Amino acid sequence: MKLKVAVQMDPIARINIRGDSTFALLLEAQKRGHALSYYTPEKLSLKGEQLVASVQPLTVRDQDGDHFTLGDAKRVDLESFDVILLRQDPPFDLAYITTTHFLERIHPKTLVVNNPASVRNAPEKIFVMEFADLMPPTLISRDKDEINAFRAEQGDVVMKPLYGHGGAAVFRITPNDMNFGSLYDMFSVTFREPWVIQRFLPEVKHGDKRIILVDGEFAGAVNRVPAADDLRSNMVRGGAAAATDLSPREREICERLKPALRERGLLFVGIDVIDGHLTEINVTSPTGIRAIARLGGPDVAARIWDVIAAKRA
Repeated sequence: MKLKVAVQMDPIARINIRGDSTFALLLEAQKRGHALSYYTPEKLSLKGEQLVASVQPLTVRDQDGDHFTLGDAKRVDLESFDVILLRQDPPFDLAYITTTHFLERIHPKTLVVNNPASVRNAPEKIFVMEFADLMPPTLISRDKDEINAFRAEQGDVVMKPLYGHGGAAVFRITPNDMNFGSLYDMFSVTFREPWVIQRFLPEVKHGDKRIILVDGEFAGAVNRVPAADDLRSNMVRGGAAAATDLSPREREICERLKPALRERGLLFVGIDVIDGHLTEINVTSPTGIRAIARLGGPDVAARIWDVIAAKRA
């Protein structure tokens, strides 16, 4: 079956094709003969009941510096597509939330991956709190007294913005850290929403495992090992990718999540696990599938398109 596919993403000229999961999905779609179109979020318009966008035909190549060709822009009713890949990166702000409201109007007649209502209702650092027993002790707050009480209970903690991504603004705070007051002030000015404060897991030095779930099923994993001078394992922050298998505990975590992901139509999800503790459920634009393939793991992009094709059959 040949599908008409549109991708809503950040500017394609700026992506790093070696690590970009969206690009892997586009390569696989093109390989299968699906017709690709591209647009960025600001091209969306809601005219009455009709959702339209200025889209461009897209051809992709796995070639650094010459990875895409775009055709002429054309205003199109998005209901004319079989599938829309919602793949823009955070920040998960009001502009992003508005996008999910727009796309919800055409889903599931046009299959949006992931379900836009569920993307909106499952922010990655809040949705995960439904599985608190699988997590390290975690607080979401901006109340200084509450944070101090949590620090007193837990000792070493990590503090990060609730809607951050890619390891930005992630700090370790030790029990007697004299920088906490300044850091609190900086977060108060920079972020209007609460923050995540989580018990620091020393075993992060051995890796933060990114596990990909497709329609709730385990599809592949990569271990991201932080650089010696950084607590962040994100590959965009210098983390090194290593091949890995799942432990029994990690398989248990995947099984626990499966019903919730399927119920919400979250077809492509990346979860983060450190030392057997679930820390995030990434539903906006999970990464990792190119690294998994490069290290000899499964072809996650092919698995995703197999599931999409089955849902469109």
